[in-house]
Order: sequence, then C-alpha cells, then structure tokens
Amino acid sequence: MSFAADVKPLFRDEDRASMDFAFDLWSYNDVKANAALILERVEDGTMPCDETWSEEKIEIFRDWMAEGCPP
Repeated sequence: MSFAADVKPLFRDEDRASMDFAFDLWSYNDVKANAALILERVEDGTMPCDETWSEEKIEIFRDWMAEGCPP
C-alpha cells in the first residue's frame, strides 16, 4: 500500500480544488498530516461535499493509515 498508488487516486481533481484552501489532497505530507480529519470527514459523508465515498474507498484509506501512512 502506498500514497501514490492507493490513496492519491481516491481524490478527484474537484476534491483537490475544493480543499486547496486548507491543504493539498495530492500532497503526501498534507494528507498524512490531516489523515485523521480526512478519515473522519469521509466516514461521516461530509467530504467530498458532492458524494459520499464507498466503504471500499474508506477501507483503503483506513488500511493506509493503519500501515503508518506509507509514501
């Protein structure tokens, strides 16, 4: 599991643009630093704002975090 192969592709161009005011969803360092917040938001369906993530996508993000957020 890696950020580049597994996590970054979870975020669409429009997700990145809408969160650019806070952090860059395509930046490993930014996503790692905000991983707990991102997970909370995708789990409660408030991120992304236009659709909820499938359980499969959430599980990929959880697994990445559980593995220590590998680059």
